[in-house]
Amino acid sequence: MMLIRLEKLFVNEFGRMVMMHTMWKGAISFGLVNIPIKLFAATENKDIKMRYLHEKCHSPVQYEKICPVCEETVDSKEIVKGYEYEPGKFVVVEKEELDELAGVSDKSIEIIDFIKLEEIDPIFYNRSYFVGPGENGTKSFALLKKAMEDTGKIGLAKFTLRSKEHLAAVRVYKNGLVLETIFYPDEVRNVDHVPGLTDEVSLNEKEVEMAKQLIEQLTAPFEPEKYEDEYREAVLELINSKISGDEVKVAKEKPKTNVVDLMEALQASINESKGKESTDNNKKTKDTSSKNSKSADEPKPKKKKTAAKKKASS
Repeated sequence: MMLIRLEKLFVNEFGRMVMMHTMWKGAISFGLVNIPIKLFAATENKDIKMRYLHEKCHSPVQYEKICPVCEETVDSKEIVKGYEYEPGKFVVVEKEELDELAGVSDKSIEIIDFIKLEEIDPIFYNRSYFVGPGENGTKSFALLKKAMEDTGKIGLAKFTLRSKEHLAAVRVYKNGLVLETIFYPDEVRNVDHVPGLTDEVSLNEKEVEMAKQLIEQLTAPFEPEKYEDEYREAVLELINSKISGDEVKVAKEKPKTNVVDLMEALQASINESKGKESTDNNKKTKDTSSKNSKSADEPKPKKKKTAAKKKASS
């Protein structure tokens, strides 16, 4: 059984301003130029956090580090790092040895190349960070941003974060800069290892045309605000229902259509897309007609009598 951490469910729901916390300070360097900067997390995980509870008493379950051989609880000070090179065989690596290999961290994001953004496939992107100017770095920061805007280039850099050397792309984003850590080439798996991929597939020209037609009908500009995490919203609704004591209602699953043939599936999708578009247009027309009819049926306000007419009638 799990318990929701309620204190983080409604962050920023009431329009409160939340200040970004600096997570890294250093400098961007290229050539002999050093620009003081700060890094801020550009994204946040909105997953609903739950805790494991003991079903019997609803107390949070605690975890202890136990040595299975000595059969005793191990304190953090007694734990070292080791690499398992064979099952059950380890080499111990001391913290001092790792620090020596890493060298002295100079807190520098070193731009080693300038490249075009489209040269990086999105599969390489990992995490995003906003870049802001540090103390006395506003002018040099603006200069780098302007130069990259005018040349259409981005900076490919290396820097150390949390004891790991990262490859990163520094690029212009709206009125600032963003740094995106990217995977090293050997961290991206080879797509050729995916089973079942082959170019030797016979495709019917009519099927291809229908698929292209469906793509064209479903093509729309990217508007990220119209997409929502429906599962997360449903979980929040479930939680709020439990808190308020109301009965929880579960939506019925949408019936699945048993379309097996590819051509039938494409045609059904096209028809459904056209039907949805027609319904939306009819709804807009109906709403407009309803508004016009309502304004026509509304009684016009009576004209007020002038002072002269009021006197004559009296």
